[in-house]
Amino acid sequence: MEFFVISLLNGVSYGLLLFMLSSGLTLIFSMMGVLNFAHAAFYMVGAYVAYSIGLKIGFFPALFVAPLVVGALGALVERYGLRTVHKYGHVAELLFTFGLAYLIEEIVKVIWGLTAVPYRVPEILDGPLFTVYSTAFPKMRGFMMLVALLMLLAVYLLLKRTRIGLVIQAALTHPHMAEALGHNVPRVFMLVFGGGTALAGLAGVIGGVAFVTEPSMAASLGPIIFVVAVVGGMGSLAGAFLASLLIGIIQTFAIGLDWSLSGFLGAIGYAVTAQTPLYSLWKLQLSQVAPVLPYLLLVLMLIFRPKGLLGTRAD
Repeated sequence: MEFFVISLLNGVSYGLLLFMLSSGLTLIFSMMGVLNFAHAAFYMVGAYVAYSIGLKIGFFPALFVAPLVVGALGALVERYGLRTVHKYGHVAELLFTFGLAYLIEEIVKVIWGLTAVPYRVPEILDGPLFTVYSTAFPKMRGFMMLVALLMLLAVYLLLKRTRIGLVIQAALTHPHMAEALGHNVPRVFMLVFGGGTALAGLAGVIGGVAFVTEPSMAASLGPIIFVVAVVGGMGSLAGAFLASLLIGIIQTFAIGLDWSLSGFLGAIGYAVTAQTPLYSLWKLQLSQVAPVLPYLLLVLMLIFRPKGLLGTRAD
């Protein structure tokens, strides 16, 4: 029971971090139709900027300032980069963001070095939040969950309950009509892209201090967010939320289990020995294949439900 409760809490907290990261990608795609391959790079920038700012003004001010810095950087990228290549189609946009990801990574290495920086959990968030049986649940993970839920609520209220949200949705569905009403549609798209990258920066502030802030953090987490976006349904914020929790829980539980196919076959009376064909495959434990499970889920989703969990279209 202890293993189940702790694994569930850890899975939900990891899933909510994935949602913080994937929500910006989903928002940008749903509003602009741009699949931003550099999204994880903005996550990394958020972590490094928060580390540098935190040295001067502390972690909690950096929690607000760093996403604004990353959002401003994203707005500049859209204004002077994506907007220029947009007329050449989606392939040009993909290539632009793909190259931008590598450029950002190299710039980070030049500024902050090749090794991890000492971005540590602030003292107030260090230690256990509560204890389940004999296992302590860290304050930092609880704080991560709180920030993710507040971010979800804020994005929902912004898009559904404010005039800005109505203008954004109008610019998405009827751009010419929105322009006729006096709204600057290109500026709206710039703000949307900047807002999406700011969400990635916010995830970087939390993820950087909860895990490790180093130059490969974008490459290690980047592929997972595209899995989340596809499994949840491209452009669906609610789908990204469900997919993030699903993947976080699956991976967390899998890492802690030593189940294998050989053990299952042995339980039903079929012994697997060294002479059994594909013996090494049967002996693989679930914990060993845990990193592969999200991609297996992605393949199955593309086969049986290409539009994703809550997607509205498969194209």
